[in-house]
Amino acid sequence: MPVSHAVVPTTSGSRYINRLCKHWQHKLNVAHDEHQGRVEFDTGVCRLRAEPDALHLSLEAVDAEARERLEHVVAVHLVRMASREDVDVAWRRDDA
Repeated sequence: MPVSHAVVPTTSGSRYINRLCKHWQHKLNVAHDEHQGRVEFDTGVCRLRAEPDALHLSLEAVDAEARERLEHVVAVHLVRMASREDVDVAWRRDDA
């Protein structure tokens, strides 16, 4: 499975996890608490983990094309949820 990771510098990681998971829970299988979240898309899974100074994102997708779409979807939604903060989502792909 193609995998990607991103570390987004922010002190609002817990808030973004809460907002993203609540947004997606109406259509997707979602589990979350204050410090972590898991979102199951049709073509992959996104895991989110909040640290005091960063939000860690991890994606596993069924194929490279799905990974690219999920990277885009997660990044766009995060930027929208962080409207008051300039966030930069730079994905690092782990192609083993």
